Amino acid sequence: MAHPSGCCHPCATCLLCFYSCHWVTAKKRKSLKTTKCDCSWFLFLFCVFLFTLVWLYFTIIILNDFHNFNEFIFKQRKLWLDWSLVLLIATAVLITYSAALVVLALCLQLCGQPLKLHWLHKSLLILSTLVVAAAFAGLGIKWAEEWKSAYISLQATGPFLHIGTVGGMTLLAWPLASFIYRTHSTGLKMFLLFVYCAVMIALYLVPLGITSPCIMEENQLPPKPALVGHRGAPMLAPENTLMSLHKAVDCDVQVFETDVMVSADGVPFLMHDEQLTRTTNVQAVFPERAALNSTTFNWTDLQQLDAGSWFLERRPFHTVQSLSAGDRYQVTKQRIPSLEQALEAAKQSNISIMFDLRPENHSDYQSFVNATLEVILQSGIPLQQVLWLPDGFREQVKQQAPGVQQVYGRKRLQNEKEPLLHVNLPYQDMSSEEIRQYRQGNISVNLYVVNQPWLFSVLWCSGVSSVTTNACQVLKEMKHPMWLLPSSTYLMIWIVVDCTSLLAILWAFLLLK
Repeated sequence: MAHPSGCCHPCATCLLCFYSCHWVTAKKRKSLKTTKCDCSWFLFLFCVFLFTLVWLYFTIIILNDFHNFNEFIFKQRKLWLDWSLVLLIATAVLITYSAALVVLALCLQLCGQPLKLHWLHKSLLILSTLVVAAAFAGLGIKWAEEWKSAYISLQATGPFLHIGTVGGMTLLAWPLASFIYRTHSTGLKMFLLFVYCAVMIALYLVPLGITSPCIMEENQLPPKPALVGHRGAPMLAPENTLMSLHKAVDCDVQVFETDVMVSADGVPFLMHDEQLTRTTNVQAVFPERAALNSTTFNWTDLQQLDAGSWFLERRPFHTVQSLSAGDRYQVTKQRIPSLEQALEAAKQSNISIMFDLRPENHSDYQSFVNATLEVILQSGIPLQQVLWLPDGFREQVKQQAPGVQQVYGRKRLQNEKEPLLHVNLPYQDMSSEEIRQYRQGNISVNLYVVNQPWLFSVLWCSGVSSVTTNACQVLKEMKHPMWLLPSSTYLMIWIVVDCTSLLAILWAFLLLK
């Protein structure tokens, strides 16, 4: 290959050194040529880069739900770690490595240098492919609902991914034009031009298939969804404690969402896990009983447990680091609250309370329902502020406490005798169109768990009634969706981006000819 007149010999030598992992003199470099095998390895490198780029996108998307994964690992291994940091670091290493090699290869091509990829890079690229493939496989097997999350995310990122991809492919026109003008194989030239043109045409037409609820006029934007505090405000205080409830109130939540269990002596209390090990110091106080179900403890025993210090020790969210000294002290004083205490706090704060009653497969579940209903009726809280989630013995609840709002964890059925008024579902289980239909039918839709602003924006534009969130302090500050585009503006952007890209590509091929 001829060396371009404007290329610096030392720079070309350094680039080739990094790419080939050995020093090549100028004299030896002249005898080297890019073979078909070298081209195949560059194509493989580019595919690995795209593969890891897609995984990076998935990594960012699943961060919304990663706290659930941390809890799952703790239940299995009794080890608490913020695995999202591990995932992000590993992904950053993979994408940085493959991106650096792609940039080196493109620079070498522009300088007219041979693409001699070292065997070490080849081995690492194959290893990267296997690691990412294993990650995708694990995602599909253990966390399949995240594929739905990725589809929803495209409603938020689709227009921007389109612009970014068009820009990236446009920049690729320069090294491609350089390669085409240097190669002597007519068949290879035609193949590359055909593939590139086909990809670009497809990209130019992609906006025809992009749908997003946030492509609408400003005056069509539905009201901001109400916030439901998932176990309170778990980023600011230990979950399912009175401190967490009060922090949620400070975040303007309208509903405190929690989980109720019943002690061995019949006292309903707030607790999510069936075991007490994650959110209390039960291993220190009752080491021989730490693995037992929460319902086997009586209320006197439960009151001896510290339900706050774990929050400072394990730091389940990054926000723990920013707690004030006063908040840290208050955290250490938290105990497991009874349902009676939670109802009193909700009544004084004038917020609603929504809860699950666990575990639903318990042999004494009916007695759990009776004990819970008794506490609710004796608390003096207005019954319309109580949102009942459990399906077990629902008819009994309707009869004994008719004022309690019934919330269903399923979609409405055809020809249903009693119409649903409130539904509570994972955000992956309802499309934007279904949300609009439910809204038109005056059915309140609450979706969980929504932590990221991009997801909150999509659901806001879709018209959801409320969302359950860990990040009430973040979503409280959002006065507007992250983006909102009238269809006419989006059409104009589409035309400008595509026309600019086409002109840049033509310029690249004419300039390098």
